[in-house]
Amino acid sequence: METLFRLVDHDHNFLQRICVLVTGPVIVGAGPSGLATTACLREQGVPFVVLERSECIASLWQKRTYDRLKLHLPRQFCQLPKLPFPEDSPEYPTKKQFIEYLESYARRFEINPRFNECVQSARYDETSGFWRVKTVSNSGSTKIEFEYICRWLVVATGENAECVVPEIDGLNVFSGELLHACNYKSG
Repeated sequence: METLFRLVDHDHNFLQRICVLVTGPVIVGAGPSGLATTACLREQGVPFVVLERSECIASLWQKRTYDRLKLHLPRQFCQLPKLPFPEDSPEYPTKKQFIEYLESYARRFEINPRFNECVQSARYDETSGFWRVKTVSNSGSTKIEFEYICRWLVVATGENAECVVPEIDGLNVFSGELLHACNYKSG
């Protein structure tokens, strides 16, 4: 599936720099889109690597949504390919039920993302015809830089991956509490 090369480097900011040749695509993101893509690739026998900057499946659903959230569409429109929601699921599953579904989906298709790997850059090398995806993995006090080399790159980070705060005139003099929607948990 992949070939691992260890590069010796004397940069003291990193304990290791590792280059990985991936014979299939690299998928960035372990949310619903990344999981669905990966499951379909797995079923076709295509090797892959899934990178996730957080420490869990569906991190946006787990960390950046409010507690009482329910899906706004019926479950049949939210289920992923190859695995329907359980029959006893409500028509509009809760956040918790959706996360449980996504975690069971990852188990069913043996999707094991490389957690805590934050993509720093991705660039296409026209000369070689390969993508070069650089990540930093923070594992405790150990900082490791990876470079994944692959022919295909799938970016499945979701439309809400980054908090966007618009520039608003007068915001700098506002004395009230500011709360981004992604930080709202309960009311």
